[in-house]
Amino acid sequence: MNSFRHRLIGLPALAVLIITTGCSSADDSDSVAVPSPGAKVTKLCRNLDAVLPDKVDGLDRNDPEPASALTAGWGNPEIILRCGVTRPPKMVDPKVATGSDPDAIAGEVNGVEWLMEKQDDGSTRFTTANRKVYVEVTVPKGRDTAGMLTDMASSIKKAIPYGK
Repeated sequence: MNSFRHRLIGLPALAVLIITTGCSSADDSDSVAVPSPGAKVTKLCRNLDAVLPDKVDGLDRNDPEPASALTAGWGNPEIILRCGVTRPPKMVDPKVATGSDPDAIAGEVNGVEWLMEKQDDGSTRFTTANRKVYVEVTVPKGRDTAGMLTDMASSIKKAIPYGK
């Protein structure tokens, strides 16, 4: 079942939420949990790490601790990318596909499909869909995300093949 077939429903809302993620400050995080996928996924994640941009939405790359090719960060507080995560449960939730989940929206930005989920701490988590590897990007509360997904799209398309 592909719940992202109806992704056009969530596009306007996704665009609004990307632009209006918030305007307050967030706490810095000292460390990030590094995913532990299998060898094939790790190889694709290393390929992604090699082509990720130095800047995302005008923010300099500032990788989190512990250092890993499976994680990346930009800015302070950081936008955090984790490659090789597990599929989020909402990825197959029919409410998301119909646009009736108030905390999750499916959409596409520059040829990359995303699930966007509001988190309890005020942050927003984006996870790629319909790619061989799930890539998660967490944006802290208050961080403007207007160009973030656009800046990451070409790297994701280059390193992570379309498919399941």
